[in-house]
Amino acid sequence: MQFSFGTIQSTEFGVGRDHPDGQQFHNITVDGSVQDALQEMATATWDKMQGITATPAQYEPAEKHGSMEHLVLPLADDLAMLLRDLQNAQNLALDNAALSDPTKVFCYFAKMTDADGRTLIALRRASQFKGILKNRLIRVVTDALKIIEDNVFKLDHDYDFLFDAENVHILRPSGFEFVCKLQQAVLDAVPNNIQAIETDLDAVDFTNIATYASSHPRAARYLASIRTQEIAGIDTPALKRLCRNTGVEFRSVNGKIIVEDGHVMGLLEVLDRRRYEVKLVANTPERFRAASRSKLEG
Repeated sequence: MQFSFGTIQSTEFGVGRDHPDGQQFHNITVDGSVQDALQEMATATWDKMQGITATPAQYEPAEKHGSMEHLVLPLADDLAMLLRDLQNAQNLALDNAALSDPTKVFCYFAKMTDADGRTLIALRRASQFKGILKNRLIRVVTDALKIIEDNVFKLDHDYDFLFDAENVHILRPSGFEFVCKLQQAVLDAVPNNIQAIETDLDAVDFTNIATYASSHPRAARYLASIRTQEIAGIDTPALKRLCRNTGVEFRSVNGKIIVEDGHVMGLLEVLDRRRYEVKLVANTPERFRAASRSKLEG
């Protein structure tokens, strides 16, 4: 983490709101006690991450992640575009009325600066933050209970993810995916991912794959994952053999593999190392699809 939690010099607070023109971020004035709470939340989040692992695996959009993990994603990744926009925003508009309609708030965040001028932004999905407004709360006033008439917002104990100048550190993948609208983000990234994959894998014609993935989020997620795989060294005969052995139908035209309609997901599963065959019983090959996979080292 390129940030010092022990030398925080300033803390800003803000919310993200859904707007007809897209998501918008606003700063809100808070006093010192709230700033202290926001800083404590950030420290607690980092401590939880380190308690899980000090060497996080990279976030992969095609994986089924747990409710709480420590994962990392480069801030330069296409999936983190919203976060880069927030990081690069200078002098966000101050709008103390941004909480007047809590139903439009999708997240809240804190932007902290340390003694070296480095910034850390911490975000949390706003479910609990705004959900408490639905409850009737009471407090003690002169030894008597009284209904609280004002809006009350409740901070959480930690954030869903933190990001510095280089990386996004994720504690709750679902919160990260919700805030960053990941489903739309992976669909928007299909052209760039196809272009990057084609550069290293010219044996496959991606025309119909690109068309299919542009409207199917699971296929788009696989493409985002495949882009991070080692694909430059894929052996074409080995790729064809694995497709045949695992039931992926294709044809070869002018030296290019063209996957048949209805088998696009099968080819993507092969390229993402999710389809495989084992032969533990003589003359009885078995085909499997992995819903999740972790590479074994050594």
